[in-house]
Amino acid sequence: MFRGIALKLASTLAFIAMSTQVKLVAGGYPLGEVIFCRAFFAMIPLLIWLGLRGELISSIVDTKPSNHIRRCMAGATGMFFSFGALTNLPLPDATAISYVTPILTTAFAAIFLHEQVRAYRWTAVFVGFCGMLVMVSPHLSSLTMPDAHSDLSALGAALGLGGAICSAFATLEVRKLSQAERTGSIVFYFTLATSLASGATVLLGWTLPDWHDGLLLVGSGIMGGVGQILLTSSYRHADVSVIAPFDYCSLLWALVIGYFMFGDLPNPVVLSGAAIVIVAGVTVIIRERQLGLKVQAERESGHHRNT
Repeated sequence: MFRGIALKLASTLAFIAMSTQVKLVAGGYPLGEVIFCRAFFAMIPLLIWLGLRGELISSIVDTKPSNHIRRCMAGATGMFFSFGALTNLPLPDATAISYVTPILTTAFAAIFLHEQVRAYRWTAVFVGFCGMLVMVSPHLSSLTMPDAHSDLSALGAALGLGGAICSAFATLEVRKLSQAERTGSIVFYFTLATSLASGATVLLGWTLPDWHDGLLLVGSGIMGGVGQILLTSSYRHADVSVIAPFDYCSLLWALVIGYFMFGDLPNPVVLSGAAIVIVAGVTVIIRERQLGLKVQAERESGHHRNT
């Protein structure tokens, strides 16, 4: 269990390192170019990892690429929105807004997958939604005194919410895919599809980076790939309900890096909203763990009665 927690914490640090590199370069390059580098160079650690596990061929061959279309579309669109948010918001704010994803996932699972969500979790969803409104309120309220900065801030908040919505849909698709596809296949085809889709934007014009920015663009992809590997590996050593709350540690990394690298001071209102969303998210996780244990107990009880 402790290994799973350690891997989860390492994955949050890797993803924040990726986000930091994206933020350092995103303003000077087309978003499609940045996304391409994030996806394409993530292939390096991914292919090495699959090769070491002996799953490289099976992840590519033993699958139906058509099964991955909706997941890839939702994930790639979510990445576009999230990177747009990073460009226009302080790192802690963009990170905090992404915490709405688990709350939205619970709501969408009830609406689109017809999963049973009772009043306890709906209450947590409502509280999380209120926290989301608190988080974005400083950026939207700045529109009452419009200037270039407030416009970008509001745009960043809107893009962040769009990214959270797309990520929630992508999570639902991964849930369905995981019942028939290998984890390696899901990650590989998403990375490949995002590389191809974003690579097509070269026709709109890209900017040749200098060596410093080039290293940052390559590094964002490698750290994104490493983060995905660490995240996937963490689930092999501990239950999802145990390690999922540690995802919120990424806000701590974002606060530290945002302050020392970008001089971003955390907005108290955004942090208050993030705290509300985190409490709601952890409540949903705990409840889902309780329900999972209950279902498992009922299955074991039924098995014993039948033997």
